[in-house]
Amino acid sequence: MTALDTELAPVLPLTGQKQRVPKWKKRSTWVTVIWAVALTVIVAVVLYPLLWMVLASFKPSADINGNVSLLPENPTIQNYVKVLQGIGGIPVYTFFLNSLILAVGSVIGVVISSSMAAYAFARVRFAGSKIFFGLMIATLLLPFHVLIIPQYIIFQRLGLVDTFVPLLVVKFLATEAFFVFLMVQFIRNLPMELDEAARIDGAGHPRVFFSITLPLIKPALVTSSIFAFIWSWNDFLGPLLYLNSTDKYPLPLALRLYNDQTSVSDYGATIAISVLALIPIALFFFIFQRFLVEGVATQGLKG
Repeated sequence: MTALDTELAPVLPLTGQKQRVPKWKKRSTWVTVIWAVALTVIVAVVLYPLLWMVLASFKPSADINGNVSLLPENPTIQNYVKVLQGIGGIPVYTFFLNSLILAVGSVIGVVISSSMAAYAFARVRFAGSKIFFGLMIATLLLPFHVLIIPQYIIFQRLGLVDTFVPLLVVKFLATEAFFVFLMVQFIRNLPMELDEAARIDGAGHPRVFFSITLPLIKPALVTSSIFAFIWSWNDFLGPLLYLNSTDKYPLPLALRLYNDQTSVSDYGATIAISVLALIPIALFFFIFQRFLVEGVATQGLKG
């Protein structure tokens, strides 16, 4: 045996000798398998309603009632044909366009107004700032239903009922306390030295806000945009209150039309348009989800 073989003898396993696997490694493998099976079951339970809805959209309306089977026995695309033909002489893309206008307008309004209000609370010193911030947080405890009648009376007297204005103007007035609070926390985590360095160079609050603060709170802006888009896209009560013309209905109200015509509910078309309504939300979320993850991950970083 050479000197090199002598040095490697404790390291190299003996030929023909079976290595023993530590018990903790075996236990870790079983735990991993159990967790994988449990998570698979949970995901299957959570996604089952979505999968059932997608497959049910290919069932005839008569097969949906009283038939809980997952796979359609007589698959058909007539439900989607009915949806694409529109309803009441109004094409389906009109409802999608109305929802898109409200959702995109809500995102723009929330991002602009909430970010400016958050910067004022987090970086600008003014009399009563803590009191106003506390009052803003207190509005989170105020039910929306308390404001329905006063707001409707205001917009009705202004002649803005049956327009998109009541649904969009509030988004540009920083009335969403949740988004303001979210952005305030992001801005407060930013180093004050950045603002001080900018002020030494002669920058005021507008320059600091647009050049420094906004780029650094991009995760918060994207997170707010995702929630604002989804909430506006799925909003039913607001459009129901302020919109009277069918051609101005967004998708949530259009879904109701398929259940109210001639007192007969077309469940197949309702499910089909529901599937189509989910596509923009899913695309919007998957495109911007990485920013959402970055926003959550960077909340623990300071300095």
